[in-house]
Amino acid sequence: MTRLLLFGGSFDPIHHGHLIVARAAAEHLGISRVILVPCAAPPHKPDRVLAPSVDRLAMCRVATAGEALFEVDDFEVRAGPPCYSLRTVRHYAESQPDVAIHWLIGADSLRELTSWHRIRELADACTFVTAARPGCAEPDWASLGAAVSPQALERIRAHVLPTPEIMISASAIRARVRAGRSVRYLVPDGVIAYVGERGLYRG
Repeated sequence: MTRLLLFGGSFDPIHHGHLIVARAAAEHLGISRVILVPCAAPPHKPDRVLAPSVDRLAMCRVATAGEALFEVDDFEVRAGPPCYSLRTVRHYAESQPDVAIHWLIGADSLRELTSWHRIRELADACTFVTAARPGCAEPDWASLGAAVSPQALERIRAHVLPTPEIMISASAIRARVRAGRSVRYLVPDGVIAYVGERGLYRG
């Protein structure tokens, strides 16, 4: 069975940290397809104002243009909020039943998994792959074990990967743009051009 790595998030904007970590996880697991799935609105941050979804999708496509490893899917944007991961995983499970689905998260998200929507069902429906995150403490494995099945917990623990710890954040990039500072080397050049053309993150 072939394997697929889904990587969801707001990508506001997508940056080199996202791409480096996703590639490292795919290489570690021997996965040849990574699909970026920008969300319409993160359900755990209902009050957060995002750049328009059309722009976040476009930046993902610009950032990965010409890269055979990456695809960009607008499923969550088309489906609209709430962007529950279970809905996305089930969509792929139904449309590609011969594919084993993996879901890439950061270590900070691993610590919050017990609060995710219908986490027991989600953890049974996919394999979580956790990328290292600088300064992030270990999760409460006992609490997580109570929230998911024993088989899912075993898979989660086996897929905490030693990916590069990249100290880049989308919030810092947005702040630099607002301050009129360069974001070169933080995001792909095509994203820099797109942000400038669309006037994103200025106000």
